[in-house]
Amino acid sequence: MLRAPHEGRRMADGDLGTGGGEPARPLGTARITMAGLCAALVGIGLGRFAYTPLIPALIEARWFSASDVVYLGAANLAGYLAGALAARPASARLAPPWILRGAMLTATLACFACTVPLSLPWFFAWRFAAGASGGLIMVLAAATILPHAPASRRGLVGGLIFTGVGLGIAASGTLVPVLLRVGLVKTWAALGVLSGLLTLAAWPNWPAHRPPEARRAPPRPGAEPAAPHSRVVRGLSLAYGLNAVALVPHMVFLVDFVARGLGRGVDAGARDWVLYGLGAMAGPLLAGNLADRVGFGPALRLAFLLQAGAVAIPAFDDSPAAMALSSLVVGAFTPGIVPLMIGRLHELLPHDPDAQRQAWSRATTSFALFQAASAYGFSYLFAHTAGTHAGLFELGSLAVLLALLVDLAVTRRGPRPVPEARAPEAACPPRD
Repeated sequence: MLRAPHEGRRMADGDLGTGGGEPARPLGTARITMAGLCAALVGIGLGRFAYTPLIPALIEARWFSASDVVYLGAANLAGYLAGALAARPASARLAPPWILRGAMLTATLACFACTVPLSLPWFFAWRFAAGASGGLIMVLAAATILPHAPASRRGLVGGLIFTGVGLGIAASGTLVPVLLRVGLVKTWAALGVLSGLLTLAAWPNWPAHRPPEARRAPPRPGAEPAAPHSRVVRGLSLAYGLNAVALVPHMVFLVDFVARGLGRGVDAGARDWVLYGLGAMAGPLLAGNLADRVGFGPALRLAFLLQAGAVAIPAFDDSPAAMALSSLVVGAFTPGIVPLMIGRLHELLPHDPDAQRQAWSRATTSFALFQAASAYGFSYLFAHTAGTHAGLFELGSLAVLLALLVDLAVTRRGPRPVPEARAPEAACPPRD
């Protein structure tokens, strides 16, 4: 546990990195947003999604069997669950910026460790560690940065942070097929070098001061805020978990489905993965801007509906054009759903950062739990249905339709969001 030099208390964020008793100068919004983007890129964009275009190559190179490779992908999701569960206890003992730096370092080391396929347990452990890093980053990165952003721009800032996921997907889909021409070992090493450079770029740019306090506005009649354990917050966590189930078929099986299932080869699978990544790059920004305009609740419901259609497409139409559309739309919502959900929770729990963090941690844990369970479940179905993919996409579509129904049910009579009072302009962080 870090402690201040002269007091028996947990070190405040404002004491980090100063080397003395004076608080650090607040960083600009652009710099701290860039740090969050880099973290999402390393911990999730590369740490998780770079594995998907590697699946056919790992099988063809006989590093592991087809079923083992799929289970190793699920190991990353199990690690993500562990990281999400550990985030709140860890942040109670250590300042979040240092946890985030450590998570990025771990994800980088995992890439280098995967250059050596010593055994299945070795690979499993490092895929699990990379997933845990992603879980920590998902819970803590936005929660650390958003309180420093003006309330009217939090949709945009959240979108920019999670654009890092899409950048990682696009980078892996573009770079991996090229790097595989020189071998799997060099591919993993190159991913490690890229992750290390991004970790260094983000290192000095995490916020090192307490966020400004927003002035409290008295709630209007009929617009009471929710409680962190209320029915509506629990229901949204369940809906977010069901949304995770819908994303698993594309996240884990898309490239293998195109490359081996449809017989179009690794290059065709990589092209669809690049489209998935391009969608993921645009998705958070589009979702954040939409939410800033129409509200997080309506934007979230529209996202559920569009995903239901896009996830189901491969089960009914596997033509190149249909697969491209499905990849692009599902890719957009893979990270795009994140700023919508975190913004919705902030909207329902105004003026209470602790309650917001608690609700977001609960939602992320639900997402991770459903994602890991469905990944193992889908892997089992895949292994016991002679490698049939279509049913996986159908189940994913049904899951997100159920998420929409849950959201409608719990919010129909739930509390209306209370607009957050803006802090005085002087209290807002300086812009770069």
